[in-house]
Amino acid sequence: MTVAVTVDELLDGLHVVVLPLATRFRGVAEREVALVEGPAGWGEFAPFVEYAPPEAARWLDATIEAAWAGWPTPLRTEVPVNATVPGVAAEQVAGVLARYDGCTTAKVKVAERGQALADDLDRVAAVRDVMGADARVRIDANGGWSLTEAVDAVAALAPFGLEYVEQPCAGVRDLARLRVELARRGLAVPVAADESIRKAEDPLEVARLGAADVVVVKVAPLGGVRSALRIVEDCGLPAVVSSAIDSSIGLRAGVALAAALPRLEHACGLGTGALLTADVTADPMVPVSGALGVRDVVVDPDRLAAHAAPPERVAWWRERVRAAHAERG
Repeated sequence: MTVAVTVDELLDGLHVVVLPLATRFRGVAEREVALVEGPAGWGEFAPFVEYAPPEAARWLDATIEAAWAGWPTPLRTEVPVNATVPGVAAEQVAGVLARYDGCTTAKVKVAERGQALADDLDRVAAVRDVMGADARVRIDANGGWSLTEAVDAVAALAPFGLEYVEQPCAGVRDLARLRVELARRGLAVPVAADESIRKAEDPLEVARLGAADVVVVKVAPLGGVRSALRIVEDCGLPAVVSSAIDSSIGLRAGVALAAALPRLEHACGLGTGALLTADVTADPMVPVSGALGVRDVVVDPDRLAAHAAPPERVAWWRERVRAAHAERG
């Protein structure tokens, strides 16, 4: 869905905030996001700083959908979510998991730069120990392994009872080869595709090549809830909705997508609000009994002011909005 919004309309309602994290994640200790208020509510524009305007333009499409169009009718009233464990030392795992109320699924980051497989094994073992035998544990390599490394790593981690391995290799063809090799070795670990969906020019290639059992979708990189719903439908695979260290405004969009999916078989990666130590609302989107409710998020002006970015960063984000808007045509 394309909504005609001028750049001046976007900039008139723009606020930039800096939200600290309880634990470093993706190498950062705080998350800087731009928020835009429109006639339908608030939208979040927060592509990571390395993303160029063509990629950021899709994030802006999602921002405009949220603030000017709203979302499809939900099919459920709450969405189950997983805990997310960054690349921390094993002794820190219990403290991270304590921030997630009632979650029975955990996603564990592996293949972190500067770490070894032994670190991953220790971390996953600690998660399994804290959460117990009945919990679901999935791992996310963010494309950090070669095909050979992925085969060896999954074989080593499989005894912990993995729900799936997310984006073990960067390339779609390697994901397909990995699925074949895991099956040949009798390793019943499903493969999920994330970056191969949200960063791909052709997100349907994953399904065509038989490269995944599950697709991981994120609202902002895919251009909005409706666009993501179409991609999930066209892929024809079970979907997990995930987030990108969003504020509660961004997480609300993810909940809208998960709530609108015709089928939802897995907990979603939308519990990352628990990684923040501050937010823009008095009632943040954090897990309660392992789920997020489908509800409105009310932005608190005092929190917007308290966490406002410095003027030079606001100016940087305003130029970024201009560049992304120009890419929309």
